[in-house]
Amino acid sequence: MLDHGAAPPVDDTTAPKPSALDALTRRKPVEALVAEGGQGEGGSLRRSLSMWQLTMISIGATLGTGIFVVLGDAVPEAGPAVTLAFVIAGLAALFSALSYAELAGSIPVAGSSYSYAYATMGELVAWVCGWCLVLEYGVSVAAVAVGWGEYLNELLDGTIGVTLPAAVSSAPGEGGFINLPGLIVVLLAMVFLLGGARESAVVNTIMVFVKIAALLLFCAIGFMGFKSGNYADFMPLGMAGVGAAGATLFFSYIGFDAASTAGEEAKNPKRDLPRAIMLSLLIVTVLYVLVAAVAVGAWNWKDFDGSEATLAAIMNDVSGQKFWGTLLAAGAVISIASVVLTVLYGQTRVLFAMSRDGLVPKVFGKVDAKTGTPRVNTVIVSLFCGALASVIPLGKLVDATSIGTLFAFALVNVAVIVLRKTRPTMDRTFRVSLGWTFPILGFAACAYLMYNLDAITWAVFGCWMAAGLVFYFLYGMRRSRLATAAPSAEK
Repeated sequence: MLDHGAAPPVDDTTAPKPSALDALTRRKPVEALVAEGGQGEGGSLRRSLSMWQLTMISIGATLGTGIFVVLGDAVPEAGPAVTLAFVIAGLAALFSALSYAELAGSIPVAGSSYSYAYATMGELVAWVCGWCLVLEYGVSVAAVAVGWGEYLNELLDGTIGVTLPAAVSSAPGEGGFINLPGLIVVLLAMVFLLGGARESAVVNTIMVFVKIAALLLFCAIGFMGFKSGNYADFMPLGMAGVGAAGATLFFSYIGFDAASTAGEEAKNPKRDLPRAIMLSLLIVTVLYVLVAAVAVGAWNWKDFDGSEATLAAIMNDVSGQKFWGTLLAAGAVISIASVVLTVLYGQTRVLFAMSRDGLVPKVFGKVDAKTGTPRVNTVIVSLFCGALASVIPLGKLVDATSIGTLFAFALVNVAVIVLRKTRPTMDRTFRVSLGWTFPILGFAACAYLMYNLDAITWAVFGCWMAAGLVFYFLYGMRRSRLATAAPSAEK
């Protein structure tokens, strides 16, 4: 029941009519969010994920294209200081991860930052946050899928001596007609997700171990070609270049949000979600900085411009043979596929929560009674993301993902402060230390990285948000469950 206010007046004709502002700021009580956990149309999600599996989901969604592919785009922006850019992006992610951990332990639900905003800042802000998550997850899946194709070609070249023609392996505008590999990997992930959350988590765990092994192998081989002279001019493009690279690389850290979307399928979410988020971020950041440091030490930073399957190319160059690069490409094909799998999972769960609240169509909230998964939701999202991956170039997708992520993360930091003010005695299994210091730093870091994104990215983001607001005012605002609930529902 959503009604946590006073009893409705006996004479409805004398009751004050809710204003437009009331509608936009109505909040969903934390208790209602938690009580509805797992409930969908026709069935319920199943609580089957352990802390270990949640950590693997977070690592699986984070450790992939950001280091295997996007590194090649970031180095020309920052030079050898790309390692510093990773640290800056990692700190921004850390501050936000602390806020995520506190909220995930307090409000363990599928909607992630969308649900946190709904409980603290009201429906309109929650919608904006959820719309950002749709951009973050949906476009991220497509971006990762595009990067997967680059390493698939490297693997095919190293094993059977052929590569897919550009017409079917590159997006329009990059010499191709359709990126078929990008579409295929999304559809494969869809098949796994339709089997169930626990089954998908097992597959993801195996792939996470493969990707960590692949990156450690790269560090071992790449270090043999390390040249200290490559660091002589550490920051050739100044701090502006480092900031721009950091904004691009923030794309590499979005995965821990995926763990928070599993709140309704975790066995003990209040305890396990905060632990999984913090542990995964630590592991990923150490690996990112290590791999970036070795890569720039092995290659002059100017050689990264225009490179594809960058890490495999470095291994081939350092070792003088294609075997090691081919082996890395095989690991990358598996590991990047795990990112598609886990990020696609996160997207479906966010839409599941929004559908349950009435803000998007009910079809996204239908749960299959046999598998305990939102099957129709999964198919629709997969087809949409696969279509994006097949026709849009990687670079455009990465920056669009970053700005949506940064905006959502900024709102999470604000949500922590609001919830502490409005619910100071609420049970919290994890609490960020030093008062509001880290949430404020997290908000500032997100704002700084957003500032460093280019005008085109901001224009795309503005258009996306405008479209989202139109959809909300024409559909979600009137169909919201809070709008159709008792007049006394919490505002």
